[in-house]
Amino acid sequence: MSLLSFLFGKKELHKSIHLLSPEEFKAQIKNKKIQLIDVRTLKEFNQGHLKNAININFFSGKFNVEFDSLNKEKPVYVYCRSGSRSRQTANKIALRGFTEIYDLKGGIIRYKNHTSTL
Repeated sequence: MSLLSFLFGKKELHKSIHLLSPEEFKAQIKNKKIQLIDVRTLKEFNQGHLKNAININFFSGKFNVEFDSLNKEKPVYVYCRSGSRSRQTANKIALRGFTEIYDLKGGIIRYKNHTSTL
């Protein structure tokens, strides 16, 4: 039974990762000096992004170098198009020593559908 739970069970988040709904994400990034990271491609980023977001392309060869230039002790808010790349990013940077990571559940698509503006 435990093998089946392991194979098909819900994956646990790293203790430093917090998955936020669009409403929670919007409330937490509003009027704060935070590390807000859009991990989509530059083309996607240029088509519209959250105010004050920094683009660190998930597929870039400089991904680790760019994240290593951020403050690992400050909260990091990450998002992408649908939530897949930001989830992978959250896991990667948790392993790199980031202590407080907030991931936008459902990505910018869900954010746009549940909040009024970018």
